[in-house]
Amino acid sequence: MLKPIVAVVGRPNVGKSTFFNKICGKRISIVDDTPGVTRDRIYADAEWCGHEFLLVDTGGLDPRSDDVFQSDIKKQAEVAINESDVIVFIVDGQSGVTLNDEDVASVLKRSKKPVVLVVNKLDKFEVENTYEFYSLGLGEPMPLSVLQSKGLGDILDAIVSHFPKFSGEYTKATKVAIVGRPNVGKSSLVNRLIGSERVVVSGIEGTTRDSVLVPFRYNKKDYALVDTAGLRRKRGVEQQSIEGYSVLRTMSAIDEADVVLIVVDGSADRLSEQDVRVAGYVHEAGKPSVIVVNKWDIKAKDKNAFEAGLKEDLSFMKYFQSIYVSALTGASTGQIMEKVANVYENSSKRITTGLLNDILHDAILNFEPPSHSGRRAKIKFITQVSTNPPTFVMFVSDPKLINFSYSRYLENKFRERMDFSGTPIRIIFRGKEDKE
Repeated sequence: MLKPIVAVVGRPNVGKSTFFNKICGKRISIVDDTPGVTRDRIYADAEWCGHEFLLVDTGGLDPRSDDVFQSDIKKQAEVAINESDVIVFIVDGQSGVTLNDEDVASVLKRSKKPVVLVVNKLDKFEVENTYEFYSLGLGEPMPLSVLQSKGLGDILDAIVSHFPKFSGEYTKATKVAIVGRPNVGKSSLVNRLIGSERVVVSGIEGTTRDSVLVPFRYNKKDYALVDTAGLRRKRGVEQQSIEGYSVLRTMSAIDEADVVLIVVDGSADRLSEQDVRVAGYVHEAGKPSVIVVNKWDIKAKDKNAFEAGLKEDLSFMKYFQSIYVSALTGASTGQIMEKVANVYENSSKRITTGLLNDILHDAILNFEPPSHSGRRAKIKFITQVSTNPPTFVMFVSDPKLINFSYSRYLENKFRERMDFSGTPIRIIFRGKEDKE
């Protein structure tokens, strides 16, 4: 069973993202005084008194705004309302009931969903400031000062009281982060994969600011696509700006992902320097990945030549898997999740110690370990210590004698015998003292 979904809605700048981050226990949504910072639906795991749920932050609803993204924000919020089990409607206790609040309340009443009405920004906990919100017709207004965490417990109690009774474990979704430079089609790819307008798509660079988590099912398994902000070179981004925070979110999304889709622009002749840098970060993070060459429909090109360019540019991760698609037309996008499942399976693979040592023995017979000053390294045995990525410990008489070339040779030999395509593997060399 999937966790209950709790949607947080309201007009701009009432404290939705601050509330979201406070409940989740970490800064996930970008908090800024600029209206319209949150544009998509952002999901995160939360828990209260043994009750697990998914909390959804939404963009601020303001039908009277001239923001170019407002119609998309409204659409995203409406979808969040429709898919939620409980709705938290946050209003501003300092400014009182507004026309926007009344508009949102009308939408919520039509949804027939349980609503917890929260009056925020009551830093002195002026309960009398909540009374006028009874006029919205959504039940008892609950006071809150999210900055001081006053009233949070009562609100969370009210939220979980609406959950259906359930005993057991909730399904854990495999997180798939979608990363790449701005405007390579990441958000379009998310919408294409799930078959709906799930995230805001625009030709305006930087439309996606937060990392947007999208739960969905594929082949009877639960996944969560994480759409991220486009990664530009550091010198083009002010670290304290909204975009600067977006970059940090993207890096965090990679670190927390189970699989990463690295989306590149297939209309270009080669990968850019930034494409290679992004791939390098994914490789160093030890994440299985798929290179998704998007916009392949724009130019008629030689796929073999482009693939050869990939092998040259990504020589540090020769294990990469690639797929050529068009998010616009849908060409080959149906095969992406098959690739995701495959590389994740390879990253989760465990190899028996007996088979590992058989492969190691054959490799040593073919090419002995290096020697230095008359001393040759003696490799005792190998064992696997973890997965995701597959990590092996090899015990050696003197690890300092094993150079990079021989380490790469051994890795290639293991890859020849076992399918580790799409995932990095790590080999750690330890001496006798380390073993003890």
